[in-house]
Amino acid sequence: MRKVRGTLSRVLRRGAALALAGAVVWGLAGGAASSPVGAVLRGESLAAALLSWELPPLGASGDAPTLWQQLVLEQVPCLSLAGTASPQALEAENPPPEEEAQGEQEEESAPPAPSAQASEDIVEQTLLPGTSSNYVSADGVYVYNYTDYALDLAALAAEGIHFALTAEEPQVLIIHSHSTEAYTQDGSDVYGNDGSYRTTDTDYNMVRVGSEVARVLREAGLEVIHDTGLYDYPAYNGAYDRSAQAIQGWLERYPSIQVVLDLHRDALAASDGTLYKTAAQIDGEKAAQVMIVVGTDAGGAEHSGWRQNLTLAVALQSALNAAYPTLARPIALRSSRFNQQLTPGSLLVEVGSHGNTLQEALTAGRLFAQVAAQVLLPLVEE
Repeated sequence: MRKVRGTLSRVLRRGAALALAGAVVWGLAGGAASSPVGAVLRGESLAAALLSWELPPLGASGDAPTLWQQLVLEQVPCLSLAGTASPQALEAENPPPEEEAQGEQEEESAPPAPSAQASEDIVEQTLLPGTSSNYVSADGVYVYNYTDYALDLAALAAEGIHFALTAEEPQVLIIHSHSTEAYTQDGSDVYGNDGSYRTTDTDYNMVRVGSEVARVLREAGLEVIHDTGLYDYPAYNGAYDRSAQAIQGWLERYPSIQVVLDLHRDALAASDGTLYKTAAQIDGEKAAQVMIVVGTDAGGAEHSGWRQNLTLAVALQSALNAAYPTLARPIALRSSRFNQQLTPGSLLVEVGSHGNTLQEALTAGRLFAQVAAQVLLPLVEE
């Protein structure tokens, strides 16, 4: 009898162990399908499983991937950093301009506001090209290619710019799809205390930077219109649609406009709340960095002339590199249009990030405009 009970006890213990093991396997491979072990049990590589564990499913919520997700997947041009910060520690308030649904719509809601932070606590970084295979370069000009298009930058540069500017008529339009973007408050540049890095006060947001760029271009001899409208206020969603309508209105009124500069600012913050600002030292003066963003038709929207815009961007980048090394971050080539289908000289320009001060952004805008004038003035036909 004792032998029977002992045998029965062993059977029960083994059965319980098998049941527990089965539950664990089910939990890893089925019930906890997102775990690395579960993924490996399903036949995935350990690297892929760990990546899946680290990142939530991209696009699962309908949102574009965050910059953190992009960094884990691939190094991006703006985050090859000199300094103590790790590129993988950074994420943005909003990634480089959002991919637009069907090439027109930007993000559905305003990105969350980062916490306000004193300027002395912000880490400076000079953002330089990295080693990613997505970089395309020629003669010192770097483009980070987010699309599947093959690029020949040397051929683009040799081909040259194909449009001309008419003398004594409006040639350049400056506009701001995200007009209320602002910078870290510093010194007398105080616009509020809600910590959103946004303001409708045009003395402190992107409109102020646009005014500086317009002033320099005008003093150089170009005819410039500066649209000071707030296209992301009171509603953030639809800002690009509203700015597109404004651009089309200006083009109907002044068909001579060939160059449209949509000025924005970037945003870089670490997951621990540390803010970063782009930095360049130019002749002993501290400036933010600028980044040219070029849209394409890779997202499916019609924009067959995007290479003309890229040609202008390459010419500007080359001139910026020659005049002020480190002022310009690598060009970003994106899948969306960002209204750049409207003229052959349309570009989106990020002037600094929300960690920069307004004065650093104004310095960057002034230097950018000086170089832009040198590139554009030879295109003016008398």
